[in-house]
Amino acid sequence: MTQQNQSCPCGSQRLLSECCQPIHQTPSLALHPEQLMRSRYSAHVLGLVDYVVATYHPSCEAEQHREAIADSVHSQWLGLEVISSEVATDTEGFVEFKAFYQDGDEQYCLHERSRFLKEMVDGKPQWFYIDGEYPEPPAVEENKPSPAASDKVGRNDPCPCGSGKKFKKCCA
Repeated sequence: MTQQNQSCPCGSQRLLSECCQPIHQTPSLALHPEQLMRSRYSAHVLGLVDYVVATYHPSCEAEQHREAIADSVHSQWLGLEVISSEVATDTEGFVEFKAFYQDGDEQYCLHERSRFLKEMVDGKPQWFYIDGEYPEPPAVEENKPSPAASDKVGRNDPCPCGSGKKFKKCCA
């Protein structure tokens, strides 16, 4: 199937050519943080490392982390679930999502509340990913057994050191 007729990996139920592909070519076409987040997810699925690096906020210095970003992009991405999205101010927005991926025989879920900032680039407003937080999992009821925890920490999981950063950007 050509990309022209391919469903968009972001889960929008639209064709890639009508959804994320134009944003991959011109990031300023993302008019809402959710559009940028969906296009970044699609870029992971499609292996577009340059796009993912380019849509980090300049303060993140993503180029210095290109290898770790490429590792993340080259994971096997399985699906995206957008939980909520909002534009909080004219220049800041948030998207909470779950992205599912497989690493070897294990499947993982990256659950993040991402923060996006809008900056002017060549006279046009453009959204950038700046950082994210990992929402607290719901409390386990006292009488219910908790699921067995895996000893393996995924690259996109919160770092066990408690820094709040992704493992790949901290203690990996």
